[in-house]
Amino acid sequence: MNEVKCECGHVNPLGTVLCESCGKILTEEDNKKKLIDMRYEGSARRSQTYNKTIIDKIWNFFSSVKVGVWLIVITLIASSFGTIFPQETFIPPTVSAAEHYEQEYGFLGKLYYQLGFHNLYSSWWYLVLIASIGISLVICSLDRVIPLYRALKNQRIDRHEQFLKKQRIFGITENIKDEQSLDIVKRKLAEKRYKVSEKDGNILAEKGRFSRWGPYVNHIGLIIFLIGGMLRFVPGMYVDEVLWVREGETKVIPGTDGEYYLKSERFLLEVYDKEKDKEVFQEALDRSGMIAKNFQTDAVLYKRKGEKIAGATPELEKVKDYSIVVNEPLKFDQYAVYQVEYKLDELNKMSFNLMNKETEESFGTIKIDLYNPDKKYPLPNGYAVEILEYFPDFEFNENKEPVTKSRTPNNPAFAFKIITPDKKEGEISFVAIRQTIEPFGDNTYKMAFAGVETKNVSGLIVRKDLTLWVLGLGGAIFMIGVIQGSYWNHRRIWLQRKGNDVWIAAHTNKNWHGLKRELELILKDTSIREPEDQVKSNKNG
Repeated sequence: MNEVKCECGHVNPLGTVLCESCGKILTEEDNKKKLIDMRYEGSARRSQTYNKTIIDKIWNFFSSVKVGVWLIVITLIASSFGTIFPQETFIPPTVSAAEHYEQEYGFLGKLYYQLGFHNLYSSWWYLVLIASIGISLVICSLDRVIPLYRALKNQRIDRHEQFLKKQRIFGITENIKDEQSLDIVKRKLAEKRYKVSEKDGNILAEKGRFSRWGPYVNHIGLIIFLIGGMLRFVPGMYVDEVLWVREGETKVIPGTDGEYYLKSERFLLEVYDKEKDKEVFQEALDRSGMIAKNFQTDAVLYKRKGEKIAGATPELEKVKDYSIVVNEPLKFDQYAVYQVEYKLDELNKMSFNLMNKETEESFGTIKIDLYNPDKKYPLPNGYAVEILEYFPDFEFNENKEPVTKSRTPNNPAFAFKIITPDKKEGEISFVAIRQTIEPFGDNTYKMAFAGVETKNVSGLIVRKDLTLWVLGLGGAIFMIGVIQGSYWNHRRIWLQRKGNDVWIAAHTNKNWHGLKRELELILKDTSIREPEDQVKSNKNG
């Protein structure tokens, strides 16, 4: 029941339209058509034959070209949504994503964040779309290329009359008795680089069969390209991380699993001079006031010695010194560290004097590291200051309560407890820039601002990409398929002797005009009449 036997003796899979061997039409419906469909040589495709099990239904769904096109369209539309606002990777690291999108873009930005478009290209549903396209390409290719290969491999030199008559180019020349014409045809076919096969006076000339595989080579290239894209989400294959490092600070390089560290020795910024460079940059200098000529980070690369131990301070060994300049990244192993951004004069330490509000007498100075503040700062003669709460990026929320927007000290504020010999229970004071609040009434003592220390911050991008060769290979194979399918075409010419008559038929997968011109040259100076284009003759009729 799963096979169809032709009168020539060849056994064809169920669903075959044209016998894979002789080309006889096996279905009544196709026998009524003027021309036969040669797209897949009339071979049986699994998607058109089986539709019983759940595997059959999944196969049939993904084998549809329409499904594949719709998957690509949906993915393109989804990708376009990801470009409406910047992805989370490209927003300032000093604020949370939820706050940034709402503050910068209002309600649409908030909705954009809530729907997950801020991190689109690594979202699970986007990866499912990419994987579905890959599955569709694989199944579409297997559903067509296997039966097509089997049909082209099994084709006979002598073909059934139905097969010849229903080709687009077909003709009969009657009463040819000379063998010279066939010899001329064979010689000219060989000159045109046809592979000529002969059996019992019948001829099959074929060339360019490899071009039929062009679309499937395209599919292989696309599948490899998609695999390369999805490999970027495999840990260790792709890194694209932001690293903000302050002068004098040593930080672990993201994506290296704690193996490499980077210390910023100095950040250097050079700007164009308004006097020396005004002829070249006059307009830009007038508009912005300052244009960076060069900015770089003089850095030291360290490597961890020994194994990584949770909670322990790693022992580091120096690898090399390097000045990271724009377009001149620090490279090591498979990583590259690029200079892309900077922040000048970021708050680093703040100093306060403990003073008597009335007499202005000072009882000592405390210096607070804004990135690692101590809980208590003892002062001489029994004076001390405790930090009850620290808000690096201070603001009041909707309930008028102090909160911090981020961990970066853009607007630091402190809740101090001031302990003195005469106020051992302590006085509470809330101190922010240009603002002091005493929640329990007037205090005797105050924390007076005494100074600030700043540091420059380097914005670096750490990149590692082990998928580039996969993407490049996929792209190269795709282009090979494009060239293979675009610049060559599969042409076949059949000549068969029927008594004193010669039947001639021809087929190509594209460029019918070129095939007809070639037939004209091949049959010139012979007694074999040039066959007709049955599509053209039907239109004229």
